[in-house]
Amino acid sequence: MLTTDGTGRLADILLVEDNEDDVMLTRKGFQRAKLKIHLHHVENGEDCMAFLRKKGSFATAPTPDLILLDLNMPVMDGREVLAEMVQDDALNHIPVVILTTSEDERDVLEMYKLRCSAYTTKPVDFNNFLKVVQGIADFWLTLVVLPPQR
Repeated sequence: MLTTDGTGRLADILLVEDNEDDVMLTRKGFQRAKLKIHLHHVENGEDCMAFLRKKGSFATAPTPDLILLDLNMPVMDGREVLAEMVQDDALNHIPVVILTTSEDERDVLEMYKLRCSAYTTKPVDFNNFLKVVQGIADFWLTLVVLPPQR
């Protein structure tokens, strides 16, 4: 069983993604990686911030161990989410992996300036998308020591 802190607790991952096909592929990628996790999903940055701050319907939401963040979403995009997170001492310790279609060098540079933990582009090919998700899972949930829950 995957643990992030040695207590037997499953990792909580927050997927911030507005494309349902990508949500399904991400779930399938984690299943293929054979890592037991709790995958939570919100469709936009506004819901992401409510989840992270435990507001409204997210009052009992866990603090995620890792966030997979799309850049291009309605309501509040990933750039705005990351900019807000880095200013918030209660949130700026959470690792954020950008998972997006954008290969624009300006986006890559901007996200690293905002202290994202990693920047990954989504392949259009089904099998390659699954490999990307499995690679994220393998690295972040088996090799990296994540910050303790607050």
